[in-house]
Amino acid sequence: MYNRNLKAYKTTSLDAEMAVADPHRIIQMLMQGLLERLAQSKGAIERRDFAAKSASISKAMAILNGLQDSLDLSFGQVPQDLYALYDYMKTRLMDASRAMETAPIDEVANLMITIKSGWDQIPESEKQKAFSQQRQGTSA
Repeated sequence: MYNRNLKAYKTTSLDAEMAVADPHRIIQMLMQGLLERLAQSKGAIERRDFAAKSASISKAMAILNGLQDSLDLSFGQVPQDLYALYDYMKTRLMDASRAMETAPIDEVANLMITIKSGWDQIPESEKQKAFSQQRQGTSA
């Protein structure tokens, strides 16, 4: 009962945060969610829990798809490189799932930590500038 109530609270809290989050924060939340799913996947592989492994890797792949969908490829090489890197990460997760090995998950986690640390260091002024440009582009 406690776990069910805790899960409901977390879901409600996440929904509320997503409703008011700016695009930069949403990407941060996706990246953090991916890292959490990777940790769950690794634990499931170590326990030989096939069902949990499958569920957590599927969720991680869905998050990677969401990160790919958020990229604006018209901005040149950086988003294109990120798109390819996310594809590589999905391939490595499939490798981990098939072989029941944690090394590919560690590799993906390290890549995401590097990406997220760069994302987290974007100055507030740049976030606001990008958000304004995005809003102007959608209203034009």
